[in-house]
Amino acid sequence: MSKAAIEVENVSLDFPIQGSTQQAIRNIMKIGLKALKTLEFRALSNVSFKAKKGEVIGLIGSNGAGKSTLLKVIGGIYHPDEGVMRTRGRLALLATFGIGFSKDLTGRENIRLSGGFLGIDAKQIEEIMEEIISFADLEEAIDKPLRTFSSGMRSRLGFSIACNVNPEILLLDEVFTVGDHRFRTKSQKRIRELIDGDCTVILASHSLTLIKQLCDRVIVLEKGAIVHDGDAEEAFKIYKQG
Repeated sequence: MSKAAIEVENVSLDFPIQGSTQQAIRNIMKIGLKALKTLEFRALSNVSFKAKKGEVIGLIGSNGAGKSTLLKVIGGIYHPDEGVMRTRGRLALLATFGIGFSKDLTGRENIRLSGGFLGIDAKQIEEIMEEIISFADLEEAIDKPLRTFSSGMRSRLGFSIACNVNPEILLLDEVFTVGDHRFRTKSQKRIRELIDGDCTVILASHSLTLIKQLCDRVIVLEKGAIVHDGDAEEAFKIYKQG
């Protein structure tokens, strides 16, 4: 029996309640470090599920339910306070575009930088460099510093890198809102190609139509906890009731 591509076991994550640095210092002096735990909120609570290789999982829930946070835990951006998270295979996270980008480097230099983060050697990156640039529609701007790029240009670059390094696990957070209609159509086609190529995908989206079209099963999150994992129609009912 093959091992799961993604395993999330009893994962919980706490975030500090926002406040000024001075307020945080006063809180520490007043109630101590141990008691300061009470000034945190639970972003994820005892989350467990597995994703088989090639499976496409939809992730839905209201704003603040924990969808983006869960994707970032799976992607290694956040480390859980409790529980275990495992992935098997090259992973690309399209939840926060431009993670690892440097605003002072050019677009081309950032492709090389991102490729290194994704474990792609320099020769392979050079081989797919022009394909990445063309897909992102950035031929004229690619050798300018990233700080001159609009947010949309940076997003297209991040999407193009992630989708052209042939990831085995792809995490997507509302990525189909990136770019104009032509780019969104091209992006959806590329995602479908990755799905058909046995890529494991977790797609967080508010588009139930898109979730229904692409996903094998659907997970519903409420207040950081899974309240449903399975049939799409049942998931949609729970989501709409919430």
